[in-house]
Amino acid sequence: MEFTPAEARRRAAGTDWAALAAELDEHGCAPTGPLLTPEECAGLAALYDRPELFRTTVDLARHRFGSGEYRYFTHDLPAPVAALRAALYPRLLPVARDWAARLDRPAPWPDSLAEWLERCRATGQDRSAQILLRYGPGDWNALHRDVFGELVFPLQVVIALDRYGTDYTGGEFLLVEQRPRAQSRGTATVLRQGHGLVFTTRDRPVPTRRGWSAGAVRHGVSTVRSGHRRTLGLVFHDAA
Repeated sequence: MEFTPAEARRRAAGTDWAALAAELDEHGCAPTGPLLTPEECAGLAALYDRPELFRTTVDLARHRFGSGEYRYFTHDLPAPVAALRAALYPRLLPVARDWAARLDRPAPWPDSLAEWLERCRATGQDRSAQILLRYGPGDWNALHRDVFGELVFPLQVVIALDRYGTDYTGGEFLLVEQRPRAQSRGTATVLRQGHGLVFTTRDRPVPTRRGWSAGAVRHGVSTVRSGHRRTLGLVFHDAA
C-alpha cells in the first residue's frame, strides 16, 4: 500500500490525543498508537544503507555523545517520513501552544507545518533534522536535547523500527527532567515497534508553589545489551 498523506492522517487519528496530552503533562513523554506496520518499519530501517538519502552521518563515539551512529535525511524525505511528520504536527500543536501559554512565552507556530518550516528557513535553519538512528550491542546515547537553532518546536517523536526483546534487548528510551528546586527525575520507556513516543524537546511546564515553571528535560538511550535497535526521529523544526 502506498503511504499517502491521507493514510498518515488516518493512522494519527488512531491515538487518543487528549489522553496523550495528559500523559505528557504527567511524565514528559507519552506513546502514540501504531503508526507503521512491521513491513514498513523494515523498509525504513533498510534505508540506512542508502547513503544518497542522507545529508550527513554522525558517529556518536567520535563526538563523545555515546556509541552508535545516526544519519540525517536530506529534505527529499521518504514518503512515510514526510507524511507522518505532516500528520503529527497539527496533533501536537495544541499541546505546544498550551505549554507556551502556561510559561508566558510566545507561541510562534502557525497552523501549517509548511509555513513553520518556511519561518525556520528564513532565519537560516534550512537543514533537515529528520533522523534515522542505528545502535548495536554496547551502544548508547548520552542525555541531550535536539535544539538546532533559535526556532524550536517543543515536542518531537521517535518511532521504533525493531522489536524490543526479540530484535534487541536494553536500549530503553531515557528521559531525565530537572525539577525546580528538587532532584532530577528519570523515566525509562520501552519502545513498541511501529509506535511513536512523543517527548519534550527542551523543557516543559511543571507546577510549583509560585505557578508554572520550566522544567529542563534531556533524553537519551540506555546501553543496548544485544541485537540491533533502529529508530526514526521526527523533529518539527529544521537545523541551522
